[in-house]
Amino acid sequence: MANIKSAKKRILIINKRTARNRRIKSHLKAIIKNFDAALASSDLDTAKEKLALAEKRLKKAAAKGTIHRNAAARKTSRLTKRFNQAKAAQ
Repeated sequence: MANIKSAKKRILIINKRTARNRRIKSHLKAIIKNFDAALASSDLDTAKEKLALAEKRLKKAAAKGTIHRNAAARKTSRLTKRFNQAKAAQ
């Protein structure tokens, strides 16, 4: 355990940021699962809405520093690619 006042404060700040990052990441996972479910049920209109939401939230998470911006771009690209493949299949 930290003895120095500034180190104690840093521990509190780290705990807050960790909680925020966990909340954001779990929310992202839920959004992506909703997109996957919409694609699996061949509901392209819902999938398009979920894709737009996922892209927005990924960019926001990257801006906050929760995930790396290249990771956000990679995930967005993969989701878009899967959506376009599903659209072409119909």
